Order: sequence, then C-alpha cells, then structure tokens
Amino acid sequence: MGPDSSQCETAQVVHVGRQPVYDPMGRIFGYELLFRESGSSTTSAKSTAYATSQVIVNAFTEFGVYDLVGNRVCFVNLTRDFLVGALPIPVEPAHAVLEVLETVPIDDAVINGVRVLVEKGHKIALDDFVWGRGHERLLPVASYVKLDILGTPRDDIERMARDCLAYPNIQLLGERLETPADLSFARKLGCSLFQGYVLARPQVVSARVVPSSRLRHVELMGMLSRSDVEMPEIVSIVTSDPALSFRLLRASNSASSGLPRRVSSVHEALVLLGLAKVREWVSLMLLSDLTEGDESTLASAITRARLCQLVADRIGSSGEAAFTAGLLSAVGDILGVPIGDLVDRLPLADDVAAALVGRIGGIGRALDIVEAYESGDLENLRESPIATQELTHAFLKATGFSTHSVSRISDGDNPARNGGTR
Repeated sequence: MGPDSSQCETAQVVHVGRQPVYDPMGRIFGYELLFRESGSSTTSAKSTAYATSQVIVNAFTEFGVYDLVGNRVCFVNLTRDFLVGALPIPVEPAHAVLEVLETVPIDDAVINGVRVLVEKGHKIALDDFVWGRGHERLLPVASYVKLDILGTPRDDIERMARDCLAYPNIQLLGERLETPADLSFARKLGCSLFQGYVLARPQVVSARVVPSSRLRHVELMGMLSRSDVEMPEIVSIVTSDPALSFRLLRASNSASSGLPRRVSSVHEALVLLGLAKVREWVSLMLLSDLTEGDESTLASAITRARLCQLVADRIGSSGEAAFTAGLLSAVGDILGVPIGDLVDRLPLADDVAAALVGRIGGIGRALDIVEAYESGDLENLRESPIATQELTHAFLKATGFSTHSVSRISDGDNPARNGGTR
C-alpha cells in the first residue's frame, strides 16, 4: 500500500550538521556532529542540553551512526548536565568523542563527572581550549585539545600548544582553519588533526522521521524505574509507538562496537540493549522531542502491525517478528520512502528483511494478506489460507488493540479527558 498525502504530511524532518576532521595525510578521521534547526542552517547559536540531546538522538536513532559516519568516530558537544551525570550518555565509548564546551565552568563536580566517563572508556576533547579558564585541570584525563587557530593570538596559541603537548595523552586538533596558511601554522604547532573551511564546510544531513509521543516515553520511563519490571511489559509499551520502536531498533545497531547486529523483533533489540541502556535512550528521547505523533497515523500503523501478528500466528509463522515487519512497513508508508531503503538502515534478521523487501516466507505471506485486506484486493484474498470473515474478525481485534494503545497516549496528553484543568 503506497503512502497517501495525509500520511506523508505527518512525517517530520530532522537535521544534523556534520563537519569532517582530517588526519595529517588528508584522510577523514571523524566528524563533529552539530545541532542544526533546519536543512539550510549554516550555524547554530544553541549550546544547550536540548541541542546536545537532539544531536545524539537524531544521529544514533534516526539516521543511524553507521549511515552517518561509517566506522569513523564522531565528536559530540556536551553541556554540564551530561558531564556531571544529570543526563545520560547512552552512546558506546567506541562511537563518540565527548567534547567539553568552552562555556562549561570547570568545578569539582565536572572534573569528577569527566573522570567517571573516562573510566567507562569514553575519550574526552576540550573544545576551544584557552589556558587559564580552568579547563587545563582536565588535561590529565583528556585525549584531544581543540585549538581555535582563527580566534586566538599566535603567541598565546603557540604557548598553549607546547604546554598541552607536555601531556603524552594529548592530541592537538587545529580548528577554524580558513586558509592554507592556517593549515600550515596548525601543523607547525604540532596538531595531528585538522578541521575548518579550508578543508571542508559543515554539511547538513536531513531525514524524514515518524513523530513520537512524549507521554509514551514518560510512561516507559516510569515502568523502567521499577526494580521488578519484566521485559514483556517493556515490549508492550515500545511496540505501541511506531517511532519509539524504530528508534530503539536503530539504537540496538550501535549497541556494540563491532558489525551491526541483526535482530528479528523489538524484543530482541531491547534484550540486546539491556534495560539500563533502554532507560538512558528513552530519557534522552523525552528531552529531545517536542511534538506527539498524529493519533490517526499511529492507530493505523499499530493496527497493521497487530493484524500481521494475528495472521502470522494463524498460518504458523512468528507473530512477534511479523508485528515488527508490519510496524516497519507502516513506518515506510508514513515516511514515503521505499521499504528497501528503510530495511537497509536497520539491523534486521534476514527473514524479516526478506519478508519486507521480497515478501518471502511466512512473514512475507502475512504482509501480503494484510495489505490485500487493507486495500480490498479480493482476488488475492481468495488465495489466502484465511477466510475473509476470519480476517475481518482479526482486523476488529487489531483495531481494538490499536485503539486501546493510542487512547492511552491521547488521554494522557489531554487533561480534560482525565478530569484535570491544568
């Protein structure tokens, strides 16, 4: 079933700025990821916790870190809230260098927080470093120092470079290099990494995404805070929100530093992440999201997923995997992108991918049956092993399941429905 205009209008567009960092041989070492409010933005004045959370969530759960930077490292700016542990950093140490912004006042809480991050395996960069602001206290645990070649007097920057290189763990990164002379000067300083307009300007990467529900994240966070929470309870919440399911599937793709993992269901993705990581990702998503999903779009997606599950169970295939396949086919419709493109961005098991792209196997058959029923394709329904009357009954059950799931979101978002006035 192809996307209609109303579905496509519900999709949102997110953006991430990406500027390469080069090594001395002119090869790309990594990318600095930057907050961008639109596809045409060239800069951003925001250096807030919201901006950081947007960058992390979009890069790792909307685009996918492998699609965005490949096997290279990414540099991510952090505000104080992240450094002291008030907000989680769910990304794996192998995937990101954590930058301490020059605007962060350095006190004991920040120093202790950075030490904890380093003990967990994270590498630290000191952004726009200037000696005397307190950031030199972090030199013993940092891995990179970023020197602003354009904005720092030459005598000062030469002295800072010598002092920083006295620490054997430090690599210097020359940034804001705008001319070949700037690049040459950075090399003379002892910089081994380089970034600036003379090499490459930031590129804004955009993607269409499914709106998600902040209330669903709140509900899930509350459940995750319980010591006796069971995985089936978590799965029931996640699978009731297509956007949340998609994001956590993407997050599972970066759950290890090796090759992308393949999973056949949301349940497997959550097990791979573990409850602690799910809690961190969901809390960060809650901070980064501003709008809830459209109720009718969410209901249609959940109905399709549930109907696929019921049909798959009926024909002897995996209902759980079919739910995931149905959910992702609906996400593809919402985004208006070919299902093959969507599958390429996810760590799906071969049978689920084959079902979505080629309609192969029992899951693929379930998808065919459901889409034939949705579109009123009577010819294909006559070949279905399930009678039309039985399909209608299953559809009503799926609709009831969807209505219940979505109403929990809508009721919570509308105080009038809950007797509240605030």
